[in-house]
Amino acid sequence: MDTAKKKDKVSAGLLMYRTPAHKLEVLLVHLGGPYWSRKDAGAWFVPKGGIETGEDEFAAARREFREETGMQPQGPYLKLGSIQHKSGKRVVAWAFRGDCDPAALRSNTFRMEWPPKSGKFQDFPEIDRAEFFTVELAAKKMHAAEFAFVEGLERLLRDS
Repeated sequence: MDTAKKKDKVSAGLLMYRTPAHKLEVLLVHLGGPYWSRKDAGAWFVPKGGIETGEDEFAAARREFREETGMQPQGPYLKLGSIQHKSGKRVVAWAFRGDCDPAALRSNTFRMEWPPKSGKFQDFPEIDRAEFFTVELAAKKMHAAEFAFVEGLERLLRDS
């Protein structure tokens, strides 16, 4: 996808959740590529990506989920609102109930020069793994700004 066609600093995503034994678990993804390979705490995110110019945020969220997991999301969807990263990037997200085998998910790839300035290019998965986490563990693993989506989902489910 041509990044020049994306709206700057806005991403949209979907947070899949399940409730085995009435305990909320959320599906998070770990970014692929050499810069993230050894990071864990703070390196797990809601599956999301950029919004193309003229694209609806919700349509972008569903497309990005498919691209990053290889899975077709199924509603109904709950709007979680938006958050802002320290970098200024705004992320808007929705949640949906679902289940999967995280090890079976497959992401699209990106190409980059690696090692830097080597003239050699390699393909890396956008997402190198996915996993379901309880709320308590998600608080430790997730990027801090995006944990607000999990808290919002918890409130929506409790109040419904």
